Amino acid sequence: MLVFVIPLKSPQVSKSWERVSKLFERCIKSVCNQTSTDFHAIVVCHEKPKIEFTHSQITYITVDFPPAKETNLVAQGNTDKGRKLLKGLTYARKFSPTHTMAVDADDCVSKNLAEFIKQNPNSNGWFINKGYKYREGSQYIYLKRSEFNKMCGTCNILRYDLNNFPETAEYNRGYGYYKYYIDHAQVRNILTQKAKAIKPLPFAGAVYVLETGEHLFYDSTKLGFNIFNRRFLNPSIRDEFGLYNL
Repeated sequence: MLVFVIPLKSPQVSKSWERVSKLFERCIKSVCNQTSTDFHAIVVCHEKPKIEFTHSQITYITVDFPPAKETNLVAQGNTDKGRKLLKGLTYARKFSPTHTMAVDADDCVSKNLAEFIKQNPNSNGWFINKGYKYREGSQYIYLKRSEFNKMCGTCNILRYDLNNFPETAEYNRGYGYYKYYIDHAQVRNILTQKAKAIKPLPFAGAVYVLETGEHLFYDSTKLGFNIFNRRFLNPSIRDEFGLYNL
């Protein structure tokens, strides 16, 4: 059983709540398009988005965490994301998952993930080494051949017990308390040092969506788009990742 955990920003910090909701609806449709039914999705949010899509394997958890203590907007966003991930990961225990995966609410994932985890239930987990970059609205998609996990937060699939849970979860702490859940690029190295190494996923596992208008972190000006890695966004890719035009 693979449990996806999706932290969703609140309307109060969104540039456009309507836009955030549309991006999330595409994301959750992508998550629920798995070829195996052995999955569940947990969405942690301040307010449940108004979308038409429903699915029996989605659980919404609404929270009312106090404001982040940091003054920097990026740090505030990190803390909010970290709290929500910890809340969702802790709640996931209810579904007895073998593995969990954090998913950013505007990204898309391969429909083959749950089936792959079902076939490999005892693995420590995987990091997405190869994935795609996509500029919102483009007819092209770009293959990131390596180190996708250093660019995108939708990148680590971990055996449930490797989520580094605190003895008692707290939700009024600063960035440092949630660092393990936020610093996705460091997870691979941390687990290697603990002799719990995770492997590269043997296929492209996710699409990092850019130019959504809602990013706190990377935007397309900070990433290279090599023409040799460019692919036409064909029906096969659209189907695997549920990547449709908004």
